[in-house]
Amino acid sequence: MSKVELSNFDVAKYLDNKEIMAEYLSQVLVDGNTDELLETLGHIAKAKGMSQIAKDTGLGRESLYKTFRKGTKPKFDTIVKVINSLGVKLQVSA
Repeated sequence: MSKVELSNFDVAKYLDNKEIMAEYLSQVLVDGNTDELLETLGHIAKAKGMSQIAKDTGLGRESLYKTFRKGTKPKFDTIVKVINSLGVKLQVSA
């Protein structure tokens, strides 16, 4: 039997435009899982470039990496800055 090699899946490679980023973020927000939200924002930030997000938000790159770790409790202000830097908007509907 031959061995099958698998490569790591990196979702950030597929987040190449704002519409895809917004849809990905919207789907995660429906579930309401905070850890998933932070992980998703981390993927999107990686796709855009963490250095660019840091520049846009005025936050340090290392701080951003820590923000997106599972189990963290970032300030809402930080999340809003990141979302704004991504060029997407949060929307609430009934």
